[in-house]
Amino acid sequence: MKSTRALLLVLLTGALVAGACSRTQPDPVDTTPARYPVNLWITSSDRSNLLYNRTLPFSQGEDTRFPTVSVDTAQIFQQIDGFGYTLTGGSAELIHQLAPAARAQLLQELFGSSDNSLKISYLRVSIGASDLDPEVFSYNDLPAGETDINLEKFSLSKDTLHLIPVLKEILAIRPDLSIMGSPWSPPVWMKSNGNSVGGNLKPEYYGVYARYFVRYIQAMKAQGIHIAAITPQNEPQHGGNNPSLLMSASQQAVFIKNHLGPAFKAGGIDTRIIIWDHNCDRPDFPLGVLSDAGAREYTDGTAFHLYAGDESAMSAIHDAYPDKNIYFTEQWTGGNGNFGGDLMWHIRHVIIGTTRNWSRTALEWNLAADPNYEPHTPGGCTLCQGALTVSGQTVSRNVSYYIIGHASRFVPPGSVRIGSTLLAGVPNVAFRTPAGQKVLIAMNEGSEPQSFNISAGGRWITATLNPGSAGTFVWE
Repeated sequence: MKSTRALLLVLLTGALVAGACSRTQPDPVDTTPARYPVNLWITSSDRSNLLYNRTLPFSQGEDTRFPTVSVDTAQIFQQIDGFGYTLTGGSAELIHQLAPAARAQLLQELFGSSDNSLKISYLRVSIGASDLDPEVFSYNDLPAGETDINLEKFSLSKDTLHLIPVLKEILAIRPDLSIMGSPWSPPVWMKSNGNSVGGNLKPEYYGVYARYFVRYIQAMKAQGIHIAAITPQNEPQHGGNNPSLLMSASQQAVFIKNHLGPAFKAGGIDTRIIIWDHNCDRPDFPLGVLSDAGAREYTDGTAFHLYAGDESAMSAIHDAYPDKNIYFTEQWTGGNGNFGGDLMWHIRHVIIGTTRNWSRTALEWNLAADPNYEPHTPGGCTLCQGALTVSGQTVSRNVSYYIIGHASRFVPPGSVRIGSTLLAGVPNVAFRTPAGQKVLIAMNEGSEPQSFNISAGGRWITATLNPGSAGTFVWE
């Protein structure tokens, strides 16, 4: 009888480890919370697991054969505002053309509160067109040679076609959704070159453009949409996109200090002003803006992308101005990418790396595209792959869906990052949710299976991740 019990124990233990690597393994018979109180969701580079759920028991103690990740709930860092995507105009158009029942089901999957929902909590939208709209537009387009300094012709009409209707449906599902707005270009009549590509904002229109932001926020509010934050310019050092605008640190500081901040204050606007919204290789830009006391007064924090530089730059800004927040607002996956490579890189840098460097958000670019990576403007991104591919009435899920899902499903707004020790080959980050759950997001970036202990508050978990796998552990 003793040998039979031993054999059963060996078989059960083997099933747990193997189950972490395969969706086809059946669950152990006894999965009661008392014995299996740890939930683990896994996504593998070979797609054999896609946010696949297993349950694990607490261990009797440390398995000394393996290294340990220590989770410290007493070590508290930043609060989390949310995880999500940019809802481009093109994304909204593709989702909006789905049949009503299919669209409702998809939006519940993305934003709903069920156990199987992605629970997206943060969206970024473009103020006017981004390069992933079918055409370039602003909210105050005029015939050549005309100006409108009183913004009498301001209109959200383009956004009322798809973006606003989709946002309203999303907000009906998730009223606490946070929305950030970012412009790619002001109206061309405000620009030095009179063109949607590049150029600078003319100084004589700084005040007009500040009121343009106020009008936008007020007009969206009239539609029932609260804009929680804005950035003055998407990628202000990239003037080759269509649309785009060049803006130096000194120009941004003057715009915020003398125009945008005072306009928000005068208008009773509670929308946060977040600077930079560009890559980690230029910390000098946000440092330059924040060094101006007048601009700093109105600035909530700094937003970053990661097409260049290293996420440690985010900590450098935090250390210099610890009272200012840090955000991560954009990273793309391309149609020429690889599922496994993108999964590992984005989990490592976008999910783990940015939050370990003080970011309150992690947003991917973008939510949806068609099979040809459209729509986009002439000169816009031709290989930007959505988290979703929408082909007519068919929706498929791409790597960015799972990248964000590993965080958004389990780390709601109001969670805080807590301490977790780094382990060679197993990057990780830990959180405590408002409900008191502990969440550890970890990955195995090595070429061999990696077993490790998780130590948390006197409890122990022993786990194994296969190479090229990401796992989210959740326990009370």
